[in-house]
Amino acid sequence: MKEVLSRLYADGRAYAAAEAEKQKLRAGIIGAGIRNAAIFAMVALMLAFASIVALLVGLTIALSQLVAPIWATLIVAGGGLIVTLLLLLAAKGCITRMRKAIAP
Repeated sequence: MKEVLSRLYADGRAYAAAEAEKQKLRAGIIGAGIRNAAIFAMVALMLAFASIVALLVGLTIALSQLVAPIWATLIVAGGGLIVTLLLLLAAKGCITRMRKAIAP
């Protein structure tokens, strides 16, 4: 009986060690996946920002043929600020709705 219990104890320890190693490996795989996804997301965000800057520069150049360059710059900057304000107001509305939804 003592031998059976000692084997059961050893098997239990081996199983626990194997399970711990499995969970460590799983955590490592998840961590690497999250890291890679974050890197790809940051690169995509930087490219999107660069594309928006290029679009605004192109819009300024195109408008400068119709109006004076300073007015073209002011029109593009003002339009960008208006879009920014609208997006911030939309974000504020989302947060307000969320607060109302979770209020006790």
